[in-house]
Amino acid sequence: MNNKEDNFKEKFKKALISTAKVISGDYKLDLDSKDKNSSSKNLDFFELDNLEDKHDFIRLRAETDSKALKQKFSNKEIYQKNLPNNTSCRTLYDISEKIRFELLGAKILKGISKNLKENYSQKLSLKRKDQLKTKEDVNVAEAFELYMLKNFFDIKLNPLSNKILSFWEKEFNSSLSKHINFLTKNIENQENYNSKFSKILQGMDIFESENEKNEDEKNKNEQDNSLENNDQNQSQNEQEKSKQDENQNGIDSDYDLDKYEIDEQLIDTDSENQSSENVIQKINTSIYDKDYKIYTNEFDEIAKAETLQNPDEINKLRKNLDQQLVTFQDLIAKLANKLQRQLLAKQNRAWEFDLEEGLLDSSKLTRIIMDPYNSLSFKKEKDLDFKDTVVTLLIDNSGSMRGRPITIAALCADILSRTLERCSVKVEILGFTTKNWKGGKSREEWNKNNKPKKPGRLNDLRHIIYKSADTHWRQSKKNLGLMLKEGLLKENIDGEAISWAFSRLNKRKEERKILMVISDGAPVDDSTLSVNSGDYLEKHLKKIVKFIENKSDIEILAIGIGHDVSRYYKKAIKIIDVQELGDVMISQLSGLFENKKKLN
Repeated sequence: MNNKEDNFKEKFKKALISTAKVISGDYKLDLDSKDKNSSSKNLDFFELDNLEDKHDFIRLRAETDSKALKQKFSNKEIYQKNLPNNTSCRTLYDISEKIRFELLGAKILKGISKNLKENYSQKLSLKRKDQLKTKEDVNVAEAFELYMLKNFFDIKLNPLSNKILSFWEKEFNSSLSKHINFLTKNIENQENYNSKFSKILQGMDIFESENEKNEDEKNKNEQDNSLENNDQNQSQNEQEKSKQDENQNGIDSDYDLDKYEIDEQLIDTDSENQSSENVIQKINTSIYDKDYKIYTNEFDEIAKAETLQNPDEINKLRKNLDQQLVTFQDLIAKLANKLQRQLLAKQNRAWEFDLEEGLLDSSKLTRIIMDPYNSLSFKKEKDLDFKDTVVTLLIDNSGSMRGRPITIAALCADILSRTLERCSVKVEILGFTTKNWKGGKSREEWNKNNKPKKPGRLNDLRHIIYKSADTHWRQSKKNLGLMLKEGLLKENIDGEAISWAFSRLNKRKEERKILMVISDGAPVDDSTLSVNSGDYLEKHLKKIVKFIENKSDIEILAIGIGHDVSRYYKKAIKIIDVQELGDVMISQLSGLFENKKKLN
């Protein structure tokens, strides 16, 4: 039976390869991503082993056609030339270009049209029915794709898809409806089509706030450049003043500073992990959810792991973790090696030879001696598709994680950190809990002030930095053992923890940023939930995650241990046995690195 299946898959794979070659007109294409030594062009399509049902066959056929059409009809230089500056616009711009070259293919061959329409219809039918009450519940990119399918591909939407689109259709129509005829007529003219779409998207009101932000940054840079031409001493003073004023104005325009009682005492360079960062955290939290309140952040703590215990205790906990590591050594090592092979394969250096300029190819020195006028003796390194990447692991340090779950989480964080660093991928490991059970000093303060109604979050946060992105694993390995300390694990307020991890990750300069959350369920804090609504923390978590998923370029995924967390995260996986955690973490990261970020 297995042999029959393997033979069938092999035949199907060959059919896909042949189809892609014919459609693209490039007979050097190769779909087999496993053949790393092949000199042929590799499109990095997908794993062909995952064929389980009819849905997979429909999807794979359509994806093959789409990738091949992109190779044939989409000019990378034209695409890059018209790429919008606004990051939110780029997502919609990608979707519009994908629809363009797919439409071209659908016009040429009926088979391609059938494959693409079947796949889109299948995607629509498999959409999960979520609670859609407001516009904030709908992903803009998802709604835009539906709009394009309806107006350009002429695909009939089902009731759920129509409901998703209804929240955004008015905005799309106001910007696009009058240009649809022009865009349709210029499907074959990529320059006209891309250029027009780029202008339309950047002019949309839904992205107004981000456009204004970009303008402010542009104006700031222009001011800084002009100041450099002045006298050195005067220039330095003016630049400092200008930056302070601009920062102040930028904050004042968006927030009421008096509300947060920011004063000079909070701006303390020696307390980077305390007051100043907590104030920023409070402001950031309000951006994502205006209904969420924090009674006080005076007692919150952002601490480095090594400061929470004495060195002897930390060493003891690390030895305990190493003993646990022996049990899972073989399993996790195999998984880590698999991930490492995949990453290194994508990072392998490749060269173009026999060029007229570049680096001198030492293997061709004899050619130069024999024929000094032969200019084809140079080589140049090819550009790598692998993006400069940083990964943040945010681990739930609540009491319900005590025992085996937190042990496995610490082990996997340790192994992943080592593995990814070998592949030049920076890793940050963070944890979140509270300092006390049932409120701590925050609740005491609330009691002293006669218990005002609906105080908001009412506990003392403790956010832990086990390993920063710029710190090598060897320097931080002892810190990971701290997760095993019994008294550390208390309650979990996920929304603020993700907001904190996001703000740290957002400051990074890497091109690609991935946030992986490991949790065992819903946010719980008895003190907060006893004086607010029962879903107070859950609502906040959902809003934070939606903001990151829809308004940022950071990729976020979650792993729920024993609980389904898909109601909070679009990309979420549930595991029953904690022993699955290592396999799931590595396979999920492998999938992210193996395939470029999909927008459809």
